[in-house]
Amino acid sequence: MMSLGPLAFLAALLLASPAVLAADIGVEDPYARAVPPGQPNSAVFMVLTNAGDADRALVAAESDSAANVELHTHTMVDGMMQMRRIERIPLPAGERVALEPGGLHVMLIGLAEQLEPGMDVALTLVFDDGSRTRVTAPVRRIDPTGMHSMQGEGHAGH
Repeated sequence: MMSLGPLAFLAALLLASPAVLAADIGVEDPYARAVPPGQPNSAVFMVLTNAGDADRALVAAESDSAANVELHTHTMVDGMMQMRRIERIPLPAGERVALEPGGLHVMLIGLAEQLEPGMDVALTLVFDDGSRTRVTAPVRRIDPTGMHSMQGEGHAGH
């Protein structure tokens, strides 16, 4: 049997791994929105921090919790707030970007099951350099009126 030195072993392990971690991108306070019975869609929110020297972008997300996972934002069109799919969420070097209700978010379309508080949603974030980060987002109930969360987390409605 061939023996690998420590660096060769680490390199082989990283190449064999299905996910390469985004070393410069931090993820804070991820959570998914609880949905009422029959609601087929939900959203995931978090804060992304780019601690690196180069601009980056979130370009996709994946989850077994939904048939489709898309990046979305809200924009004002003719005086009406509309949700739109976007191709990327820019992450400028040295900055924090909030994915929050009423703004940027990860949309879960065609939920595999009803999301209720106490559950977790597993999500993989995919970045422009091909790196991936696995995230576990606890499910929280969010007040849809835009007031604070019904569980005291202090997040506005989606």
